[in-house]
Amino acid sequence: MGELSERDVAVLELEGRQWRTAGAKERAVREELGLSSTRYYQLLNALLDRPEALAHAPVLVNQLRRVREARRGAR
Repeated sequence: MGELSERDVAVLELEGRQWRTAGAKERAVREELGLSSTRYYQLLNALLDRPEALAHAPVLVNQLRRVREARRGAR
């Protein structure tokens, strides 16, 4: 099993935050991670399939997996 990089951990931590205003998350993605929103969500989606991410943040990863599966089912 591999390890999560600092960026991987930062993506999970940012995703787990609560956001008060519209656009605050996207601004944080740009300013804190230096990523576009598209790249951020690509990385996040890939992280959801990694056992290391599940071990690091099980509640968040399981919640996001459920949301992803619900959206796939709705298509």
